[in-house]
Amino acid sequence: MPTVGLCACSTVGTSQQHTIKRETALVNIYVGNLAYQTTEEDLKTAFASFGEVSTVNLIKDRYTGQSKGFAFVEMASNSEADAAIKGLNQQPLDGRVVTVNQAKPRSDSRPSRSGGGGGGGGRY
Repeated sequence: MPTVGLCACSTVGTSQQHTIKRETALVNIYVGNLAYQTTEEDLKTAFASFGEVSTVNLIKDRYTGQSKGFAFVEMASNSEADAAIKGLNQQPLDGRVVTVNQAKPRSDSRPSRSGGGGGGGGRY
């Protein structure tokens, strides 16, 4: 979200107001061992007591729509995310003890699903 502030621009001796974009990196949190009935709203409620929740992404099976038992929650600040991790890790949520930690960045080492083996070819 852009904020307005004073800057030291090239015009010496005058203060001008400019819109200064302040990048706020969201903290991505992994939540595992979720009960299948846990909803995104349940997670938002649980995490909101520790700070501002930006997004909740409950991972679901693409064909059945059923939860896969894990989610990612993004919070606005490191201190809020750390408090949520400490406060919710290994605590019960909807009857299951959940695992909560900072999400690891996705690696690009996943095997590609494109292509595949060719045919056997002709025999001589």
